[in-house]
Amino acid sequence: MTSDYAEALRGAELRVTRPRVAVLDAVKCHPHADTDAIFGAVRGVLPDVSRQAVYDVLAALTAAGLVRKIQPSGSSARYESRVGDNHHHLVCRRCGSIADVDCAVGVTPCLTPAESADALNGFAVDEAEVLYWGLCPDCSQKETARSRP
Repeated sequence: MTSDYAEALRGAELRVTRPRVAVLDAVKCHPHADTDAIFGAVRGVLPDVSRQAVYDVLAALTAAGLVRKIQPSGSSARYESRVGDNHHHLVCRRCGSIADVDCAVGVTPCLTPAESADALNGFAVDEAEVLYWGLCPDCSQKETARSRP
Protein backbone atom coordinates (compact mmCIF):
# COMPACT_ATOMS: atom_id res chain seq x y z
CA MET A 1 0.00 0.00 0.00
CA THR A 2 2.79 2.45 0.89
CA SER A 3 4.37 1.92 -2.53
CA ASP A 4 1.02 2.82 -4.15
CA TYR A 5 0.93 6.04 -2.14
CA ALA A 6 4.54 6.81 -3.04
CA GLU A 7 3.78 6.24 -6.71
CA ALA A 8 0.70 8.50 -6.52
CA LEU A 9 2.68 11.25 -4.81
CA ARG A 10 5.49 11.06 -7.36
CA GLY A 11 2.93 11.05 -10.17
CA ALA A 12 1.55 14.31 -8.75
CA GLU A 13 5.11 15.69 -8.55
CA LEU A 14 5.02 15.74 -4.74
CA ARG A 15 7.83 14.54 -2.52
CA VAL A 16 7.15 11.30 -0.70
CA THR A 17 7.09 12.07 3.03
CA ARG A 18 5.84 10.10 6.01
CA PRO A 19 3.10 12.65 6.80
CA ARG A 20 1.83 12.61 3.21
CA VAL A 21 1.73 8.82 3.13
CA ALA A 22 0.02 8.72 6.53
CA VAL A 23 -2.61 11.27 5.48
CA LEU A 24 -3.31 9.43 2.22
CA ASP A 25 -3.78 6.23 4.19
CA ALA A 26 -6.03 7.93 6.77
CA VAL A 27 -8.24 9.41 4.04
CA LYS A 28 -8.48 6.05 2.29
CA CYS A 29 -9.31 4.19 5.51
CA HIS A 30 -11.79 6.81 6.74
CA PRO A 31 -13.81 8.08 3.76
CA HIS A 32 -15.62 11.38 4.35
CA ALA A 33 -13.67 12.00 7.56
CA ASP A 34 -13.20 15.52 8.86
CA THR A 35 -9.83 17.03 9.64
CA ASP A 36 -9.98 16.06 13.33
CA ALA A 37 -10.58 12.40 12.50
CA ILE A 38 -7.78 12.40 9.92
CA PHE A 39 -5.46 14.11 12.39
CA GLY A 40 -6.28 11.45 15.01
CA ALA A 41 -5.60 8.63 12.56
CA VAL A 42 -2.31 10.17 11.45
CA ARG A 43 -1.31 10.81 15.07
CA GLY A 44 -1.78 7.09 15.73
CA VAL A 45 0.98 6.40 13.21
CA LEU A 46 3.10 9.53 13.61
CA PRO A 47 2.70 10.71 17.22
CA ASP A 48 4.82 13.83 16.69
CA VAL A 49 2.95 15.20 13.66
CA SER A 50 1.38 18.61 14.21
CA ARG A 51 -2.17 19.58 13.38
CA GLN A 52 -0.82 22.27 11.06
CA ALA A 53 1.24 19.67 9.18
CA VAL A 54 -1.91 17.61 8.58
CA TYR A 55 -3.77 20.74 7.37
CA ASP A 56 -0.88 21.55 5.03
CA VAL A 57 -0.71 17.99 3.68
CA LEU A 58 -4.48 17.90 3.10
CA ALA A 59 -4.26 21.18 1.19
CA ALA A 60 -1.37 19.90 -0.96
CA LEU A 61 -3.07 16.57 -1.67
CA THR A 62 -6.33 18.31 -2.55
CA ALA A 63 -4.55 20.76 -4.89
CA ALA A 64 -2.76 17.82 -6.55
CA GLY A 65 -6.05 15.97 -7.04
CA LEU A 66 -5.07 13.01 -4.85
CA VAL A 67 -7.89 13.64 -2.39
CA ARG A 68 -11.20 15.41 -2.75
CA LYS A 69 -12.52 17.94 -0.27
CA ILE A 70 -16.26 18.24 0.19
CA GLN A 71 -18.05 20.61 2.51
CA PRO A 72 -21.80 20.15 2.84
CA SER A 73 -23.68 23.19 4.09
CA GLY A 74 -23.39 23.51 7.85
CA SER A 75 -20.65 20.89 8.06
CA SER A 76 -16.89 20.95 8.42
CA ALA A 77 -14.73 19.98 5.47
CA ARG A 78 -14.56 16.26 4.75
CA TYR A 79 -12.03 14.38 2.65
CA GLU A 80 -12.15 11.30 0.48
CA SER A 81 -9.78 9.37 -1.74
CA ARG A 82 -12.36 8.67 -4.45
CA VAL A 83 -11.27 11.14 -7.10
CA GLY A 84 -11.35 11.24 -10.87
CA ASP A 85 -15.04 10.53 -11.27
CA ASN A 86 -18.00 12.83 -10.98
CA HIS A 87 -19.79 11.13 -8.11
CA HIS A 88 -22.08 12.89 -5.69
CA HIS A 89 -22.95 12.58 -2.01
CA LEU A 90 -25.88 11.80 0.23
CA VAL A 91 -25.79 13.54 3.62
CA CYS A 92 -27.83 12.58 6.68
CA ARG A 93 -29.63 15.61 8.07
CA ARG A 94 -29.50 14.23 11.60
CA CYS A 95 -26.08 12.65 12.20
CA GLY A 96 -24.10 14.12 9.29
CA SER A 97 -22.93 10.79 7.86
CA ILE A 98 -22.04 10.92 4.18
CA ALA A 99 -22.35 8.25 1.49
CA ASP A 100 -21.21 8.25 -2.12
CA VAL A 101 -23.81 8.30 -4.89
CA ASP A 102 -22.74 7.47 -8.43
CA CYS A 103 -23.44 10.12 -11.03
CA ALA A 104 -26.79 9.85 -12.74
CA VAL A 105 -26.63 8.73 -16.33
CA GLY A 106 -29.01 9.36 -19.18
CA VAL A 107 -31.20 12.40 -19.50
CA THR A 108 -30.62 14.44 -16.36
CA PRO A 109 -31.68 18.02 -16.96
CA CYS A 110 -30.61 19.14 -13.49
CA LEU A 111 -27.05 18.18 -14.34
CA THR A 112 -27.00 19.67 -17.81
CA PRO A 113 -26.38 23.43 -17.82
CA ALA A 114 -27.80 25.67 -20.48
CA GLU A 115 -26.05 25.22 -23.78
CA SER A 116 -25.32 28.85 -24.61
CA ALA A 117 -22.12 30.55 -23.51
CA ASP A 118 -24.19 33.57 -22.38
CA ALA A 119 -26.18 31.42 -19.97
CA LEU A 120 -22.94 30.07 -18.47
CA ASN A 121 -21.43 33.53 -17.99
CA GLY A 122 -18.28 32.41 -19.78
CA PHE A 123 -17.69 29.37 -17.56
CA ALA A 124 -16.40 26.12 -19.05
CA VAL A 125 -18.25 23.48 -17.02
CA ASP A 126 -16.23 20.35 -16.28
CA GLU A 127 -18.01 18.94 -13.24
CA ALA A 128 -21.41 18.91 -11.56
CA GLU A 129 -21.71 18.56 -7.82
CA VAL A 130 -24.95 17.40 -6.32
CA LEU A 131 -25.74 16.89 -2.65
CA TYR A 132 -28.68 14.76 -1.71
CA TRP A 133 -30.05 15.23 1.82
CA GLY A 134 -32.08 12.76 3.84
CA LEU A 135 -31.82 10.37 6.76
CA CYS A 136 -29.33 7.51 6.93
CA PRO A 137 -30.73 4.04 7.74
CA ASP A 138 -29.91 4.34 11.47
CA CYS A 139 -31.49 7.77 11.86
CA SER A 140 -34.46 6.76 9.73
CA GLN A 141 -35.04 3.74 11.94
CA LYS A 142 -34.81 5.89 15.08
CA GLU A 143 -37.29 8.36 13.54
CA THR A 144 -39.72 5.53 12.79
CA ALA A 145 -39.36 4.16 16.31
CA ARG A 146 -40.03 7.60 17.83
CA SER A 147 -43.19 8.12 15.78
CA ARG A 148 -44.75 4.85 16.98
CA PRO A 149 -47.25 5.20 19.83
